[in-house]
Amino acid sequence: MKILTVIQARIGSTRLPNKVMMPLSGEPLLFRMYERVATARLTGAIVIAATKEKIDDPIAKLCEKNKIEYFRGHSTDLLDRHYKCALRYQADAVVKIPSDCPLIDPNVIDKVLKYYIDNYNSFDFVSNLHPPTYPDGNDVEVMSFTALKDAWQNAKLSLEREHTTPYFWENPDKFRIGNVTWESGKDYSMSHRFTIDYYEDYLFIKFVYDELYNQNPLFSLGDILDLLEQKPEIKQINEKYAGVNWYRNHLDELKTITSKDTKII
Repeated sequence: MKILTVIQARIGSTRLPNKVMMPLSGEPLLFRMYERVATARLTGAIVIAATKEKIDDPIAKLCEKNKIEYFRGHSTDLLDRHYKCALRYQADAVVKIPSDCPLIDPNVIDKVLKYYIDNYNSFDFVSNLHPPTYPDGNDVEVMSFTALKDAWQNAKLSLEREHTTPYFWENPDKFRIGNVTWESGKDYSMSHRFTIDYYEDYLFIKFVYDELYNQNPLFSLGDILDLLEQKPEIKQINEKYAGVNWYRNHLDELKTITSKDTKII
């Protein structure tokens, strides 16, 4: 099976512009995230998928400097960007990981991918998000190329095009959907925020890197949780945004998502 892992990235983020280029331990956030994703064993080829807009030229330059594969596609239709990227690399399965997850644990990526690979005849789409249990910012979604092509051809809603994967989990009668839950048995999806969308998120992530990176560049989810136990004040930096996600703006359009799945601010 030819697996392609796509890290979607852009500089023109509306809430926190240039977040993917903000420094973490001496390198841009996007590079640090790539570093973590590349440590996972099952990712196959890894491609950073930016937009064709000139504003994203620094992403292309970062990739060229570090010999990272990259692809440039549609600026707002991420479903199209993923599909065209998958065509370019002739993928059998595509992994979607957003660039706002610089604390993602490579072991979580491998766990979701192994579940998909072991059961590829049973599922069209596997994630750890429906329902979520891991701390927000460990997002992994895997889809077969056949299913991706179906979505690319048939998804009509703007949110389905912009967010790539809603067409799958909004149509459980059409796609065979699998989910991976956190082996701890806990659900930190609404209480622990490891993603970046606001400046406070950056401060939180930078604090974690400053504390852990020099000791072990590939610090784990467990290491982060241990740090937050020892220094609970770190968690408070961006705690007001815990549970906030893009669902909050589309509750009237989504069939399988309710207000309990997001915090509205």
